Amino acid sequence: MTRWDKSKLPSRHTTMGPERAPHRSYYYAMGLGTKEIEQPFIGVASCWNEAAPCNTALMRQAHAVSAGVKHAGATPREFCTITVTDGIAMGHEGMRSSLVSREVIADSVELTMRGHAYDALVGVAGCDKSLPGMMMAMLRLNVPSVFLYGGSILPGVWRGREVNVRDLFEGVGAHAAGNLSLEDLNDLEKHACPGDGACGGQYTANTMACVSEAIGLALPLSAALPAVYESRDAYARASGEAVVALLAKNIRPRDICTREAFENAAIVVAATGGSTNGGLHLPAMAHEAGITFTLEDVARAFKRTPWLCDLQPGGKYVAKHMGEAGGMPALLKVLLDAGLLHGDVMTVTGKTLRENLEGVVLRTDQDVIRPIADPLSRDGGVVGLWGSMAPDGAIVKIAGMQNIAFRGPARVFDGEEACFAAVTQRQYKEGEVLVIRYEGPRGGPGMREMLSTTAALYGQGMGDKVALITDGRFSGATRGFCIGHVGPEAQLGGPIALVQDGDIIAIDAATGRIDLEVSEVELAERRKTWAPRETNYASGALWKYAQGVGPAHLGAVTHPGAAFERHVYADI
Repeated sequence: MTRWDKSKLPSRHTTMGPERAPHRSYYYAMGLGTKEIEQPFIGVASCWNEAAPCNTALMRQAHAVSAGVKHAGATPREFCTITVTDGIAMGHEGMRSSLVSREVIADSVELTMRGHAYDALVGVAGCDKSLPGMMMAMLRLNVPSVFLYGGSILPGVWRGREVNVRDLFEGVGAHAAGNLSLEDLNDLEKHACPGDGACGGQYTANTMACVSEAIGLALPLSAALPAVYESRDAYARASGEAVVALLAKNIRPRDICTREAFENAAIVVAATGGSTNGGLHLPAMAHEAGITFTLEDVARAFKRTPWLCDLQPGGKYVAKHMGEAGGMPALLKVLLDAGLLHGDVMTVTGKTLRENLEGVVLRTDQDVIRPIADPLSRDGGVVGLWGSMAPDGAIVKIAGMQNIAFRGPARVFDGEEACFAAVTQRQYKEGEVLVIRYEGPRGGPGMREMLSTTAALYGQGMGDKVALITDGRFSGATRGFCIGHVGPEAQLGGPIALVQDGDIIAIDAATGRIDLEVSEVELAERRKTWAPRETNYASGALWKYAQGVGPAHLGAVTHPGAAFERHVYADI
């Protein structure tokens, strides 16, 4: 067992010397003994709550992490932070809180760690924004850290077929189109989500779980098992033991998450046909490490990556099947052998990615993860777009799409509600480009996801007959020709603010272009009468967020980042 010298660890400020006797009295009050107080303090942060099944298994796993920390000779200190769960927040004003929660999670973990002077961190998270939020905190604090995904939900079974929450969002559209009875919709909702865990498809939670392994912050295969499997607890205990080993070796997140590691993560987003939100969260995480890694950098990695994992929403399978097929180690080995990954990056095992993958072989009795010679598509699952419609860029998931070009007249909506109402009432035409604006980080505020609208379109059988573009975001569960993160956003006077009904918009994912076919002269004339829109939020957290949030192509971050820091918390 390691004999600890705490003279350079943050917890010396609360546990060492006669002047800290009042502080130590609190620890004795909570049942700690002298030995535990003299050991390093490990923060065990979880996003447990009862808001949604994504988070309900996290406390169990946090307790298992603590057991691993204790076994390794350190002292765990558990605490919780918030989560806003998109499945509940979707389709109404609550979605404005979703992206904001990423910043609140990172901030609250930072403040808890700083306030109590903890020496290292294990973060346990389950829902979309909590995963990047927790990893952002790790990179910001730069104390030895391990990330643990809480696990995905099992598929539900309805009338002999596997279903999940995406089927319900699309079922709303099918019901509106008269293709699904209310009785069937109500029956489906009772079967789609059978227990604990995050959404099972390759939506944002599972995309960022894959990122956690690819970028080196999570133990190999720790993202694979569904939340309800108690065998996950072994990974939780191992994560607790691993963070103590990292502390002993002083291996920190910024030693692990180099620029090369971020490139690896972007490649995995594309190879899995992952969520477009990866293009938002990777720049934000890099910002915390002092690395410039923009949407353009993410898209450059996307461009050279084939789509290899047959995962929903573009494919057939969900996270459970991915895990059974070998999980991230199997995919990473395929990508590494193809020369697409940097193998010499450090990971939380204390070994390089290449060393972690020694002996891993892609099984031939599965078809979830394809060999490099037989991809689902050579174009990758996610693509960046630039052009006169989006000078700062936009992003689209093309996994599973047959046609990746579209040109048509715009039908413009200020806000999602107006578009959703038009879709449910079938007040749009085949061949149109639906434009939802003033939903960006600042203009929303909060950059809402549009799953309710896109799923309704798909449920009406129109998912491939119209395109939809927005300065907001899309859920990882979105499918169809849906382009998000259009920048500059409307609130900042980007071209999306100047579009009028009938303007022609051309999109070509093969060439990475999105263009508004209106002359610069005409746009300049329209700009003379344009003004930013007043939002309904003139105070509170959403107002505060809107004052400081940056553009989407840089991660929609709210502070200057590591490039401007004057000290690192780990060295206080």
